Amino acid sequence: MLKTIFKSFLFTIIISTLSKEVSSQTSPEKINFVRQGVQRLIFDEKQAIPLASLNPKEVIGFSSMYPIKSYTEASAAINTSKGILNIQSEKDTETGIWFGGFNPFATYSIDLNSLSGDGEIGFQFLSATSQKQFIVKIGFKDSLLTDTKLKVVLDNKTIVEKSIAVNKEETKTLKGKIILQMLGSGLSLYLQDQGLPKVIGQSDFNKYLDLRKKEHINSLQSQLYIHLMNGQVQINKVEMALTTGVGLADIRAITYENGDPMLDQGRLWYSMSIRGRALPHHIQGVFSMDPTVFDIKLEGVILFDRKDGLLRNEIASHLFYDRNEQIWRGLTTGFSAYAFPDKEKKQLLAIESKRDPRFGFSVMDAVPFGMVGDIEDPHILFDEEVNKWRMLTCENQGKGYKAIVLESDHWNKGYTKISGPVAPNSTGTSIQKIDDRRYCFSGSSEREIFIYSYPDLKEVGTLKMDLPPWDSNSGTRVWPNIVQLPEGYPFPYIALMMDRYNYPGLTGPNWSYGALYLYHGNK
Repeated sequence: MLKTIFKSFLFTIIISTLSKEVSSQTSPEKINFVRQGVQRLIFDEKQAIPLASLNPKEVIGFSSMYPIKSYTEASAAINTSKGILNIQSEKDTETGIWFGGFNPFATYSIDLNSLSGDGEIGFQFLSATSQKQFIVKIGFKDSLLTDTKLKVVLDNKTIVEKSIAVNKEETKTLKGKIILQMLGSGLSLYLQDQGLPKVIGQSDFNKYLDLRKKEHINSLQSQLYIHLMNGQVQINKVEMALTTGVGLADIRAITYENGDPMLDQGRLWYSMSIRGRALPHHIQGVFSMDPTVFDIKLEGVILFDRKDGLLRNEIASHLFYDRNEQIWRGLTTGFSAYAFPDKEKKQLLAIESKRDPRFGFSVMDAVPFGMVGDIEDPHILFDEEVNKWRMLTCENQGKGYKAIVLESDHWNKGYTKISGPVAPNSTGTSIQKIDDRRYCFSGSSEREIFIYSYPDLKEVGTLKMDLPPWDSNSGTRVWPNIVQLPEGYPFPYIALMMDRYNYPGLTGPNWSYGALYLYHGNK
């Protein structure tokens, strides 16, 4: 009799405990996400990470600090006065003024004070012997922009000299700021006077000279280029920096090996793609944010080394810190293959670094591991319950991108599919914990953010948002990027997403989105 009562009592306790666990587990489709703010970072000066500059207000000993080279028999008159750099000539003169090293993923800018007469202004990247030259120049006459050109010289021979101007139908006065966004295998050129920077030139140049080669990065130097036929140029400042570009996308929380988001120094850490123009023209950025406010901060840029002499600008990365091995690891998507589509194939790459790659200019080793094809947006974690590495990614099998889950005994090889593909279109795939249970999230082209069970990808529902990061005119394949915060924060969840509005004025293939949208989530 006592044994029967005890068994009944024990059964009641177990059922009660299980019931409490079930009732305390939040289902993510019931969380209400409310938009808190939105911002688009466009060459944000407050976010720029400086690499080099020529600031006339800070010059003593100009000839030593900023060596001048004349490329013509006649030389221009150059001086600094009242914090302004003056270059003037009544004859045909061509001048280069050194101001820094070279980085093919940096943003270069010239803050113009004034110009007059007839000439060209721009940037020149060249070797010490001038055998290699890469020149981007803007022509002007009586302050009006006449053309933008690219010139490439190899072994003292001009390989190409051509116009790269776009939007030429608009008459533009050359004033304000010239912005050159270097993008590894391409470039975009802007002029900013008032309001948004306007696109005035663009080029894909890697068929002439692949500036991603480490030999060029380590040997080329940057010069302010001035060609005057009869004119004067006055400059406030020249700068070279890592910047936010024209938009941000592919937002992924940096995590630990088990998928927990990294909350370090009171800040969440994110990988985001700094947007340029087309698929090979984006750059992997690292940003941080205090989760209680909306203070996005550019912390660094990561390039990837496959030991073939190039530094590659892959994006859509998931970066994690493996506490067991005390090393930084992750996966990235090989979009740089689009720079040479006849030679390379898009694929996922395993990435690794002993140095903390979140800050400044970083390079991570990258190794292919057999996942070749139209696969992207990988999220990886070690599932301690099954002692396996698991990856959520999306693959295009001819009918659009669809989410799949794979697993392996190793973080960087041997993956086999265990679930999926799902039925809806899927991008920006990620795995996040809600309470104590993992779920899979993905954006889609169906104007919904889908929630799936982990790891079997059974549909749970869709994310509830008061103001989603799209409208009736924009694309909706965004990255959900849900993060659960520890106890003590004023709200239990946040989501940082982007929209898919392209930057105006760029021509041809253009994936230059987007603005950032912050949401708070409450049960």
